[in-house]
Amino acid sequence: QFRIDKAGVVHCPIGKASFESDALKENLLALVGALNKARPSTAKGQYVKRVTLSTTMGPGVKIDRASIAS
Repeated sequence: QFRIDKAGVVHCPIGKASFESDALKENLLALVGALNKARPSTAKGQYVKRVTLSTTMGPGVKIDRASIAS
C-alpha cells in the first residue's frame, strides 16, 4: 500500500528499523514491482527518478536505482 503526493513523491513503509537488511531489500523490491505494475501506459521516459529511504524522522539515504532495477 503506497500513496503519492501532488509532487509525485511516493510514500510507503517498507519495514521497521529492527528488520534485517535482507527483509528490507525484499520489501523494497516488492514496492518497486508494484509501482511498475501501476505505471500508466501513457507514461513516457524515466518513471522512477530517485529512491531515498528514511526512518520516520531521520535523514534520508539515497539508493542507487541501478541496484533495484533488476
